[in-house]
Amino acid sequence: MDITHRQITKIAREVSKFTVRTLKADGVGTGEFDLIHAVRKNPGITQAGVCKILGTDKGAIAKQTINLEAKGYLRRESNPADGRSQLLFPTEKAERLKWSKARVETAFYDWLLEGLKPEEQKEFARLLEVLYQRCKAESKAEFPNMTIRVREGE
Repeated sequence: MDITHRQITKIAREVSKFTVRTLKADGVGTGEFDLIHAVRKNPGITQAGVCKILGTDKGAIAKQTINLEAKGYLRRESNPADGRSQLLFPTEKAERLKWSKARVETAFYDWLLEGLKPEEQKEFARLLEVLYQRCKAESKAEFPNMTIRVREGE
């Protein structure tokens, strides 16, 4: 039983809706935001690497990469280790977009937390950090515990 009623997901979804709406002027969709983020975190990554991170098929990533390159958010370089693939790098425009997205999300979360007393904000932030570190460790390990739990529920 989920005592959180997926409220973390629901809050994140609402923040995402607002962020996408706010940044729509940049001409970048939600999937493209994710691709830019993956490349920013992993400069020099291949499209295959992006597919693995995002869990998206090669065709979708190839199309998004072409679009983002045309919009000036990504650039490609030949892969010296493999002449068949290319490496993806964020452009300065992508870096500015990242800060814009972070600024919008921060403003939303700041507004949301205004409804809590300062000591409640600190405790919430502490507990959220505990959950985030647990989540990040599971992700870095390729989700072994969650894979077992989901498969057991089949």
